[in-house]
Order: sequence, then C-alpha cells, then structure tokens
Amino acid sequence: MLHWLHELLPHLPRYGSVLVFMVVFLNNLGFPLPGETILLGAGFIWGRSAAGSLWEPIAAGAAASFIGGSCAFWMGRRLDHSGLERIRWLHLTPQRMEWPDRFLKRHGAKTVFIARFIALFPPVVANLLAGMSKLSWPTFLGYNLAGSVAYATTYILVGHFFGRRWKTIEAVLGPTGLYAILVAVVLIACGVIFRHSLTRWFGCLRPKRQRGG
Repeated sequence: MLHWLHELLPHLPRYGSVLVFMVVFLNNLGFPLPGETILLGAGFIWGRSAAGSLWEPIAAGAAASFIGGSCAFWMGRRLDHSGLERIRWLHLTPQRMEWPDRFLKRHGAKTVFIARFIALFPPVVANLLAGMSKLSWPTFLGYNLAGSVAYATTYILVGHFFGRRWKTIEAVLGPTGLYAILVAVVLIACGVIFRHSLTRWFGCLRPKRQRGG
C-alpha cells in the first residue's frame, strides 16, 4: 500500500515547493483548490522523506498566502459587492457575503488572521471584504503577514508530525485505519474544493429574519 507515495518521495522535496506556492496562491485568489490539504500533504511528505529543508515549503506557503491575500485586498479596493458577481471564479453573490461581512464588522481587522483557520470562510472573502471596508494598508499588511506565516507553518508542521511518525501509526492502526485516514483526507479535500457550495448551504440554514410588522 502507498507504494506510489514511496516512488514520489525522492522527487517531491525538489519540486514540491513550487506546487505548494501555485496551489496556495490560487486558493487565496478564490480558485477552488485545496490550500490546506496541499500544506498538510507537503508537511507529511517532507516528514516521510526526511530530505530537504522544512523551511522551503513553509516559506513557499507563507509567501503564496501573503501575495494572494494582498492581491485579493486590492481587488476589494476596486470593487463593490455587486462587482464581485462579474468575477466568475469567485462564485460570490451579495447574499453569500452577508455573514462574512457581519463577521468582519464584529471582529474587525482580526478577521484577516482568523479566517485562515475557519474552513467555511475562504481567505479570499476576508481579504476582499477588508479591501472593500477601506481597512488601512499597514493594518491589513500586519494581519495578512501574521496570518500567512501562522497558516503555512501550522498546517505543514501538523503534516510533518504525522509523516515522521507514519511507521508507528501504520503499525498501530493497521491497513483498515490507514484507509480510514485516506478517506478522511479525501473528504476534507472535497470539502475545501466545494467550500463555496457548503457556504451557500450553511447560509440557507440560517433562520430568515422576520420583517417588522
């Protein structure tokens, strides 16, 4: 089992940072790519291969997150809520922006940092709203940088932890447990990829406000 992973291990530390950068960058621009999953996978692979510096994927992930977030912020500077509908790949409508908008108004600039760790809150939404809200550039820069570094470091270190201890986990869980983990990873990746649909579904579950009368 996982023989394909063993074949890829010697090569991924060499080219994996480029893949991490591309996926995380596009994810931060709103494309439905599994940014968190690629970071976890990179950490896992680096942990399994014990080759290359762990700082390479962390730097790639943090830089991609920071640059992508900054691009989204400046997009927000030039757009209003209705203008978002013209950007096809975002799949955002004013209705779907309601609860993220309320979250930003409640927590302020901290949302830029917090959103990176909320599965149903794509980072692009927080960064777009930060731009629309006319949040100052220096304030956004600080939270975006801190969030990007924490985001990439956390996910890669978690993946690395399990990669280094994979033989122990394999011995304890056996084949059934390993397949269960792989299924869980696939489901998480699908959840991230279809996060926009989940967000819309989540919004539909929220009770509608009754108009006064």
